Amino acid sequence: MKFKAPKWLAAAPVAAVLALTLAACGGGATSSGTPTDALKGADQQSTDKYTTASVTALDKIDKSKLGLITPGTIKVGTLSDAPPNIYLDNNTGQFTGYDNELLKAMAAKLGLKVEFVSTKFQSLLAQVKTKQFDMGSSSISTTDARRETVGFTNGYDYGYMAIVTKDGAKVKTFDDLKQGVRIGVVQGTVQDDFVTNTLKLEPVRFPDYNTVYQNVKSGQVDTWVAPSQQAEGQVKQGDGTVIAQKKVNTQNFTAYAVAKDNQPLTDALNSALDAVIADGTWAKLTAQWYPDRPTLKEQTPEGWKPGSKAVQVTAAK
Repeated sequence: MKFKAPKWLAAAPVAAVLALTLAACGGGATSSGTPTDALKGADQQSTDKYTTASVTALDKIDKSKLGLITPGTIKVGTLSDAPPNIYLDNNTGQFTGYDNELLKAMAAKLGLKVEFVSTKFQSLLAQVKTKQFDMGSSSISTTDARRETVGFTNGYDYGYMAIVTKDGAKVKTFDDLKQGVRIGVVQGTVQDDFVTNTLKLEPVRFPDYNTVYQNVKSGQVDTWVAPSQQAEGQVKQGDGTVIAQKKVNTQNFTAYAVAKDNQPLTDALNSALDAVIADGTWAKLTAQWYPDRPTLKEQTPEGWKPGSKAVQVTAAK
């Protein structure tokens, strides 16, 4: 599947060096070495135990109880260089991307402003924990290990994992990832964890997405195990590369990070998320930022859906 560049790509900044453990769209290996099967749920439906049964009505949210650093404004730690999810648009000087535009729509439902601040992923969760930020927006995969540090909202996205190879490569599927295959990953990501702890293989670790992709193109590695969104942001027509396979992970959903002891803010964000799901905003933004997910069928694979268990997903209007 060749990448067809969506509108956001023309405005996306080119990062010279990404953070060592940059983990947009599901990054961040567990430090314990305990296997985290990032593809668990790809072939079987599972009801997530963390998703709330319902949410508080928007008009019942007390905005004075949200524990915000600045009343009336949500201060958000985010990344500047990981399109299409979270990035700084050099043309406008504004933070944008799927995750951040969705958050803006949610904040509007609550009557709150949003202040985005650039940070590095390896610092983000600790900064949320210590309340340097009210929350984190970085396509964060909600692993159990991360829940020891921060709390999370209900899910607004799920993860695809992809295999990127040169055209005509022997590696075509995840089943081909075996001893002797030179597997590239970005250090510290869920993909690193998956290859190292689940597949029990030793990958070639790179500091950022640009570097690992260049090494696929040059043939220094046979394949890159990547978060799908970042793979699609790299693979371009004429590069001699291909996204050979994608698999979906619907168990460890993507969510916003909030300090564990700030349940009022988490509850408010969950209410706002349900509101933008119910009015079709979520579906509209998903189709806009993910051109390969134009309809609800593509946006809700294998029975997965965003928000609380009670909300009904509405198609874009």
